[in-house]
Amino acid sequence: MAFGRRRQAEEPEKVPEATEEPAEAAEEAPAKAESAEGGPWDSEDSVPEMQRLDFGSLEVPIAPGLGFQVNFEATQVDEEGNPLDGRPVAVLVQYEESAMQLQVFAAPKRSGIWEDVRRETAKDIQEEAKGQIQEGEGPFGPELLAMVPAALTEEVLADMAPEVREQIPAEFVEQGWAPQIIRFLGVDGPRWFLQAVVQGAAIEDEEQWQVLEDVLRGVVVHRGDAPMPPRELLELQIPKEFSEAGQDAEEGEEGEETFNPFERGPEITEVR
Repeated sequence: MAFGRRRQAEEPEKVPEATEEPAEAAEEAPAKAESAEGGPWDSEDSVPEMQRLDFGSLEVPIAPGLGFQVNFEATQVDEEGNPLDGRPVAVLVQYEESAMQLQVFAAPKRSGIWEDVRRETAKDIQEEAKGQIQEGEGPFGPELLAMVPAALTEEVLADMAPEVREQIPAEFVEQGWAPQIIRFLGVDGPRWFLQAVVQGAAIEDEEQWQVLEDVLRGVVVHRGDAPMPPRELLELQIPKEFSEAGQDAEEGEEGEETFNPFERGPEITEVR
């Protein structure tokens, strides 16, 4: 089974299974697996300078053509289940017909968790989503490629842009679903784990993937010193540029198309 062409990289050293965060000070945390080209970076590294958006635990590079959204998880709901309040849980980077979701988690001091997360994700995709998986090596080490059935209901089709809807084969529309390919990448850092989930044209389009890869290589993770259980999400914040963009939109001319950074992005698989 082959979903697409993947670039090869050297196989990183295997790490032992993660259990729990040691309570006492332990030996120095293992260095993250990275290629010769650099990051993702830990905030304690000698980080190359570039313009980035500050999301608190994540600093994400800015580049021409990129869009950014923040995905929220509801913390309060009304009687009908509608969200009243929420917390940011992921950063969504968009480029042309591609999207990459970034999430960062606490990890044990002595080992990474990507091996366990990858195995659990593959099991969920096969057993719950009735999808297929393929493991391989990529520029950041071991990764997972998944093919899952995506629903093509009337509501989903109505929300699509006409040019996108016209490209869907008639057989997929008739059967009510289409195969969707998702790429899972992970980086184990010092006491943190960064997951990137890629969807869209970048799965096959090398030019679009290269833009997202460069973004991922430029990410800086701020773990902080507070003790946290493994797999707990590191806190994300809304960048000040988002508020400024909202103010500029209010002051913009009538009819001018503006970017709404607070619009909820599409949901992508999360670490559980």
